[in-house]
Amino acid sequence: MSTQIAVADATTTKSVNFFALQAAFETALEQAIAENNVEQLTKEYNSFRANSEHDKRSPMDQAFREVLMKRLSDDVECIGALVRLSVDAARAEIVSNTIPVVLLGDTFDVVTLNKCELIFKFVEDLVEVWKEEIFFASCKNNLLRMCNDLLRRLSRTQNTVFCGRILLFLSKFFPFSERSGLNIVSEFNLDNFTEYGLDSKDHDDIDNKELEDTAEDIPLKIDYDLYCKFWSLQDFFRNPNQCYSKAQWKMFQMHADTILQSFLSFKLEDIRQNTDSNGTNGDAGPQAMDVDVDDAAIDAAASIAVRKETNFFAKFLTNPKLLALQLSDSNFRRAVLVQFLILFQYLQVTVKFKIDTYTLTSAQSDFIKETEQRVYKLLEETPPYGRRFARTVQHMLQREEMWNNWKNDGCKEFKKPEEPEPAEEEVKPSPPKRSKRPLGDCLRDAARSGKFYLGNDNLTRLWNYSPDNLQACKSEQRNFLPLLETYLETPHDKSDPAFEWRALRLLARQTPHFFTLVSQPSCKISDYLDVVRIRLTREKELVKQISTTTENVSENNNGLTEPSAPTEQEHDASVALQETEPEPDLEVEDSEPVVEEVDETPSHEKPLMVTAAHIEEITPLIGEPWMKVGKKIGFSNDELLFFQMENPTAGVACMKMLTNWISDDDDATLENWAYMLEGLEMHKAADAVKAIIEREKTSSTQSLSQAEIQPDANSNDVEILSD
Repeated sequence: MSTQIAVADATTTKSVNFFALQAAFETALEQAIAENNVEQLTKEYNSFRANSEHDKRSPMDQAFREVLMKRLSDDVECIGALVRLSVDAARAEIVSNTIPVVLLGDTFDVVTLNKCELIFKFVEDLVEVWKEEIFFASCKNNLLRMCNDLLRRLSRTQNTVFCGRILLFLSKFFPFSERSGLNIVSEFNLDNFTEYGLDSKDHDDIDNKELEDTAEDIPLKIDYDLYCKFWSLQDFFRNPNQCYSKAQWKMFQMHADTILQSFLSFKLEDIRQNTDSNGTNGDAGPQAMDVDVDDAAIDAAASIAVRKETNFFAKFLTNPKLLALQLSDSNFRRAVLVQFLILFQYLQVTVKFKIDTYTLTSAQSDFIKETEQRVYKLLEETPPYGRRFARTVQHMLQREEMWNNWKNDGCKEFKKPEEPEPAEEEVKPSPPKRSKRPLGDCLRDAARSGKFYLGNDNLTRLWNYSPDNLQACKSEQRNFLPLLETYLETPHDKSDPAFEWRALRLLARQTPHFFTLVSQPSCKISDYLDVVRIRLTREKELVKQISTTTENVSENNNGLTEPSAPTEQEHDASVALQETEPEPDLEVEDSEPVVEEVDETPSHEKPLMVTAAHIEEITPLIGEPWMKVGKKIGFSNDELLFFQMENPTAGVACMKMLTNWISDDDDATLENWAYMLEGLEMHKAADAVKAIIEREKTSSTQSLSQAEIQPDANSNDVEILSD
């Protein structure tokens, strides 16, 4: 003992190397673990004054790791005590801030998975410690790496609970705004497939009979068709964007109606009726408990029921023989109904990364609203505590909508607003505000003075600019159009389209020359504008001559008598205005009358569309290979399989497919149909379609000829009557 004291005294004045410091710190660490106190370790650390802080921290970190390796075979509690002691040492600033997480990472690397699951409890218990300022910035990457290493070692199917604990810890540790834990682009887990029997040909009447035998006690017909419709909905829940396709939406709508109607026809009974010791009425028992008992009692009863239910299945089995039992399970039914609500919410809300073409029609929106009410009603009728469960789900979906809005806004960080300290000026009472004049008094005073009061200074000044606002709009100051003569005299390029377009606009607005020369052939616009400019100049000179002549006549008469007839000069001027000769460049001598040739055939014939009558006539000629026609039209394999399953024969399936084609495709014409059938080498059906085309054209030609004959007959009758 005296030797150790002597060595310690010597080290206070002389620098010690790394290994000597590590040995001394390991001895002090063993004593600190026994006493469960970090003061002994801090005292030993401060005793080496000759070494710098950096020189002492590295040996202390290594001492913790060496002691951990020696104690791995000890109890789990001893490892936890060492981790907690390292947290205290980090707060005392004698080790690095990352040492507690480093110790845990070293432990998880060398122990078995069973022991890892026990040690991870210390990581969960210290989650508030990891959030502290001295640990979070330096340890968050190490903790994330440690948890990812554990998840890679674990099996998602055999170690499901442990994987869930790790993910929950990460969600508690990282803040909401941590982008590594957010689904920013709103992606779906498309790998989550639900496998079930797809080929209905492998199941004959014997299998349907077995399904019916398993559902003898259920007032519901369970067959293979219901089984396929039920499990096919999981594909829509996996990828809701399929609902924006017309064919997929029709399939989803049909299957959803079938499943919800099955739930409605087969209602579950509340098991509390059988265990009710007070002998309450069986029909009113479940609903009465939801209404009469207060919320606290319902919460207590629901929590007890959850504790008793120890089994939870994240994935249900898809064996056809289990469907009857699954429909009788309230948890199974609730899971499916909640999936409906989640899907409906995604289709209706606005998602930032959703494609613009993903929009609902009015019919789809109405179906979703109606079906959503049906789902909530079924949840309320599903025991136990149906109404309470429905309200809880509705509240959670509202919170989910808030979460979606937060993600649309860019996942802004949540910060508690700091309350500003009141300044001395704010403490002083503010001066009393002047009371505003009542609005009615302002309107009354303005009406008395013949003015307007609009509540805004700028608007009030604008409306009171003139006594008559409409007359002010007609003021000459607001006429910004130039005169045609002035505009044509402005210098411009010979072929300026903008100038020519503006000149034609002014010409149509200010003079009647725009509507002349309609029978003459077309010419350049620039030449036409030159002709108009010359005409306007001549007219201006003639008007001056007329005005001069009128003034002379008025001077001779001295204003005593009015001229009874126009003078000879006025007559000559007016004739000159009316008989203005066109320019030689634009003259055309036509000695013969112009006869316009009319093409009897229309320039654009309306295409002949395929109708339901045409489909009924051609479908028997197509026969069994109707799926080739469907692929040629553009239907997918899933849509063709849907038509085949929903219709008993190939002819009916073909008619349904072609009916959907003509309702959705604008190019469903007889010519395109005949071209498709010829390409598929269905010559018999193609010839029939061509015959329909000839027949339709012949009938349309006859109707046009009859329409032409009828007006001629009427005109002859009119001539006879006039004679």
